[in-house]
Amino acid sequence: MEKIIDENKQGENLIIEGKEGNKRKLFIESYGCSMNFSDSEIVASILANEGFNTTQNLEDADLVLVNTCSIRDKAEQTVRKRLEKYNAVKRSHNPKMKVGVLGCMAERLKSKFLEEEKIVDLVVGPDAYKDLPNLLAEVEEGRDAINVILSKEETYGDISPVRLNTNGVTAFVSITRGCDNMCTFCVVPFTRGRERSRDPQSILEEVNDLWNRGFKEITLLGQNVDSYLWYGGGLKKDFKKASDIQKATAVNFAQLLELCAKAQPKMRIRFSTSNPQDLTLDVIETMATYHNICNHIHLPVQSGSNRILKEMNRLHTREEYFELIDNIRRIIPDCAISQDLIAGFPTETEEDHQDTLSLMSYVKYHFGYMFTYSERPGTMAGRNMEDDVPEPVKKRRLAEIVALQQEHSKTRTQEFLNKTVEVLIEKSSKKSDQQWSGRNQQNSVVVFPKEHYKVGDLVNVKVTDCTSATLIGEAIGYSNNN
Repeated sequence: MEKIIDENKQGENLIIEGKEGNKRKLFIESYGCSMNFSDSEIVASILANEGFNTTQNLEDADLVLVNTCSIRDKAEQTVRKRLEKYNAVKRSHNPKMKVGVLGCMAERLKSKFLEEEKIVDLVVGPDAYKDLPNLLAEVEEGRDAINVILSKEETYGDISPVRLNTNGVTAFVSITRGCDNMCTFCVVPFTRGRERSRDPQSILEEVNDLWNRGFKEITLLGQNVDSYLWYGGGLKKDFKKASDIQKATAVNFAQLLELCAKAQPKMRIRFSTSNPQDLTLDVIETMATYHNICNHIHLPVQSGSNRILKEMNRLHTREEYFELIDNIRRIIPDCAISQDLIAGFPTETEEDHQDTLSLMSYVKYHFGYMFTYSERPGTMAGRNMEDDVPEPVKKRRLAEIVALQQEHSKTRTQEFLNKTVEVLIEKSSKKSDQQWSGRNQQNSVVVFPKEHYKVGDLVNVKVTDCTSATLIGEAIGYSNNN
């Protein structure tokens, strides 16, 4: 639930430039969060070395892979329908086609897909992508293949991801895998394993490589980026057993942010997702120190009720969250803050719901991702709690949360009127090919006339108008950071 799900990207078919000599065709679709789309790039890199070029034509594919999400029921239902579609094509057009499931859903449903339902040939968990060549060899010998073992070490730091369907301007850089926070609504610790961090040197090499290839902005990505801790490898939870030298030379998230900011001072840096219990003051102070670290923090809260936060096993209170918000506002006054919220968690009362609304009114988030609770098999809540809030009540509470967020988003957007903001041009505006679209430091979308500017330029834009979600303005020149 804490990972941002971009609805516009769900089911995106990934295409990369073909490798000369490759004869086999790969069709790969991704669902879920940014981590899954980043993982698809890793898979495509591995399979390119196994003779596969990507295709957009399902009927032509020798191998069809779907990279899956176990966080929301809707994503799972969609993936099941896609698997039915793949198998229909396999039966009617291409009996030699192999079908595989990757990612979180693969780990959770493993043998069910292979043995009970017999709808796939291949099941590969998020830590087993390097085993794909061996698994494919098994499938080609006529055997089902499965590897969903969760690793204590795998971070894919040595795989240089190909960039799929990218705008050539922004890119994700994974810095951690797995999660140690056992939030009762979330299946991630069970599907992606315990938390481990990637070697900072490999991260810096990837950042430098992206800059040299023309990228202007990166997002450091993890289930919980603030918990990043490198001490030579191994699980975060085992840090207490580290040697004195390992502890003295360890790199935390604030230090990694600083390393990245210094390595490429003109590259914009974002990060996602943060966890309130792990976002420390040194991270906020590092953001304030370096102009190229964007002033936006995605800070999921999930509920405004202390009782529900405890039921969710969120290791922070309402009051601690307020203190964190106050520190962010004090150190970075123009920092945008966004949220994740769940309406109708088990046992949630009307009083709990009102606590959520009052928390929103205190923070006045710039934007957010809001959902009704849906029971996820395998989670602590799914095993131990009755989903007892009626669906109509969930929907009404969500509607109230969404309405209040829209009000706050409009207020926050209006704060930019008559101000000048720095915008990184990413693409043409959806509504007019005469206008550019990009984002300012606070992650607000900004549109303005194209004139002589081009994708990848950093431009100063005077904001003259706005909607509840978009800033409208005119370019007044290049940014000094261009």
